[in-house]
Amino acid sequence: MRLKIDRKPEKVLPDTRRVIARFFFNGEERAVALIKRILALEKDEVFAIISPLLQDFSKRHRSITQKLMRHCERVRHYIELAGANFNELDEDCKLLIGSYFTHEYSIESAAFFNPSIVPDPDQTNLEEGQLRVIISFRAVGEGHVSSVVFRRAIIDTDGSITVIRAGKYIDEAEKIHNLVYHKRQFLRKAIEADISEFFIQVVADKLEDRFDYNQLKGLVYEARDKTSDPKEIAQYKMILALSDSYRRITFSKDTDISDRVIFPISDFESKGIEDARFVKFTDDNGRTIYYATYTAYDGVHIMPKLLKTTDFYEFRTSPLHGSGARNKNLALFPRKINGKYVMLSRIDGWNNYLMYSDNINEWEDPVKIQGPEYSWEFVQMGNCGSPIETECGWLVITHAVGPMRRYTIGASLLDIDDPSKEIGRLKDPLIMPNPDEREGYVPNVVYSCGSIIHNGELIIPYGHSDHSSGFASVNLKTLLDRLKSGG
Repeated sequence: MRLKIDRKPEKVLPDTRRVIARFFFNGEERAVALIKRILALEKDEVFAIISPLLQDFSKRHRSITQKLMRHCERVRHYIELAGANFNELDEDCKLLIGSYFTHEYSIESAAFFNPSIVPDPDQTNLEEGQLRVIISFRAVGEGHVSSVVFRRAIIDTDGSITVIRAGKYIDEAEKIHNLVYHKRQFLRKAIEADISEFFIQVVADKLEDRFDYNQLKGLVYEARDKTSDPKEIAQYKMILALSDSYRRITFSKDTDISDRVIFPISDFESKGIEDARFVKFTDDNGRTIYYATYTAYDGVHIMPKLLKTTDFYEFRTSPLHGSGARNKNLALFPRKINGKYVMLSRIDGWNNYLMYSDNINEWEDPVKIQGPEYSWEFVQMGNCGSPIETECGWLVITHAVGPMRRYTIGASLLDIDDPSKEIGRLKDPLIMPNPDEREGYVPNVVYSCGSIIHNGELIIPYGHSDHSSGFASVNLKTLLDRLKSGG
């Protein structure tokens, strides 16, 4: 018999009005030709075009002039090729050029789903028994490109949830900085990313043990310019794309959390940042760090990555390395166990594995701890976010795939000191897609990337058939009692 689940009335739907102003580029030849046409305009013609444009789009974007100027700066080289001196152009001309290299992208026009949830660092000005949380979502727009977005919500004493309405604007990171790389880790990840060892070595022989993006870029360009073979050029492009996977991104302090979108910024994640699993991690000194594991996807390759923040304004991204950092579905435990980081993974695509590591970016020796057992999980199983520590053990919310490729949500309990030991697993799904949840981009799917405990209730945010999101809860004691009795 299935446990009683309380589905909440609160729903989060995709909103086509949520747009960002992105750089738009149609190739070098067309860029130069376009800029020549703009430069041929008289000053009054330039003003007549840009003035109403700014009035229109300033209602849709914060600081639209800054974005246009930034995009104009990105085509500075082509402005010079078109015969102009960039520094001598007036502001209106630069803004107009920038506008021709800008387009709007609706980040959640297709879907808004697969949420994870963590306590907000700010718990001030709440009533007793309330909890403020940050919920991350996978937003999908044109071309099925995925990004990470956020909402704040309040969970009340009785378990009711109110998602705070999103702000008017949404922005990508204000600043993006490349980090310094460690040669050993970088080369190892390059091999895991299927880049030819020959081309890696051509560049690596000239690298120091620690190097930055500009140093690598210079060496790659030097090697790339010596060949005209498209396959060889593609390999060098992949090396540069991999280096873009190590980043520090910063959002303006005057943005609300709902204003921030982590959009793909490297070629290795050009098709999306998928299913971020956020966790509030407590280190050995009692400090709080928020980590998220996610999948970077370029249309061919899958790269597991790690996101790190303490305040949700500044984030650091880096790839995860090792034989255990393959495929999707990595989820970090919220603290170390026996002095080591611990991670769940699904390296073969259909079983759950456990890994330990001294280094949060390196994962080896995965050990299988769970496999499909019941008919509703015969196709595959995996986690629905980071394990949750309880007095009875590690509570793992799982997803499973059964007949008709129907995704359901289940639960299992692992030993607190040795999470390779399963104490119990539900014999029936905890959540199955009901008639209101089964229609969407991918039908018959319920899926979560993280849950939270509040006032004796397990709160599970979950996606509806890769389209929208909702919330459900179950009494924690009842669930644990069921798991301790074998499921």
